[in-house]
Amino acid sequence: MSAVVQLQNIHKTYDSGEVKVHAVRGVSLDILPGDFMAVMGASGSGKSTLMNLIGCLDRPTEGTYLLDGVDASRLDRNELADIRNQKLGFVFQGFNLLSRTTALENVELPMLYGHKRISSKALRERAERCLDIVGLSNRSDHFPSQLSGGQQQRVAIARALVNEPQILVADEPTGNLDSKTSVEILGVFQKLNDAGITILMVTHELDIAQFSRRNLIMRDGRIVSDVQVPRRLHAEVEMKRLLAAEAEAKLTEQA
Repeated sequence: MSAVVQLQNIHKTYDSGEVKVHAVRGVSLDILPGDFMAVMGASGSGKSTLMNLIGCLDRPTEGTYLLDGVDASRLDRNELADIRNQKLGFVFQGFNLLSRTTALENVELPMLYGHKRISSKALRERAERCLDIVGLSNRSDHFPSQLSGGQQQRVAIARALVNEPQILVADEPTGNLDSKTSVEILGVFQKLNDAGITILMVTHELDIAQFSRRNLIMRDGRIVSDVQVPRRLHAEVEMKRLLAAEAEAKLTEQA
C-alpha cells in the first residue's frame, strides 16, 4: 500500500532576528491510508509545525513532501490552497464557526471555495449528509451560540468532511472539552477512521492519544518515538465506563 503522506528529510527553520529557530529537523515519515496517528510532544517540540507542513499550511525549508504522490513542497501558494481544499480537512481546538451562520451553512462553506460548480440543492444535501454522519442532523438550523461545545466541534468535523478529504488534520480537537464530550468526539473520529479516512491528531494528552492507532512523539524538532498503540481505547467502551462512574458518584452523593 502506497503512503498517502511521505516526508523525506524535512527541515523547517524560522529566522528570528539574528537567531535561527530549527522547528523541525530532518524528519522522515510515511503515513499509510487509514492510519490514525496522534502526534505528541512538549511545547516547542515541533509537533504543531510538523502538522502545519503536512496540512500544507506552511512549506518546508528543506526536504520533500509528497502528498498522494504530488510534491507539495514545490507548489506555489494557490496550488497549496487547491490541494488543501481537495485532499485535506481541518478541525481546530477553537471550532472556528461563523457565529451568525447556521450549522448547515457553516458546513456548506468549504464547497463554495472549490473549483467545482455545485448547485444549491447539492450543497445542502452534502452538508446535511455530513451533519448526519456526526449525529447532528437535528441541529442543522441552530446557530453556534445555541450549541454545546461538543456539538460545535461536531459541526466543525462535518465541515472538514464536506469536500470528502483523504486526510483529516485535527489540532488539539478536545482541548476545550470535558472528559465525556472528548470521548464522544474521539468516537466520531474512530468511526470515520474505520470508514477509511486517514486522521492526524495533535494532542498533549496521553489518554487522548490512546484512542488512535499510532503514536508519534517529537522532541526538539525530531521524532523520538513512532509506535503502534498496544492497548487502544475504544470510545464506546470508555463512554460506558464514564457513565457508570458518573451514576455511582450520584448514588454516593445521595447516600
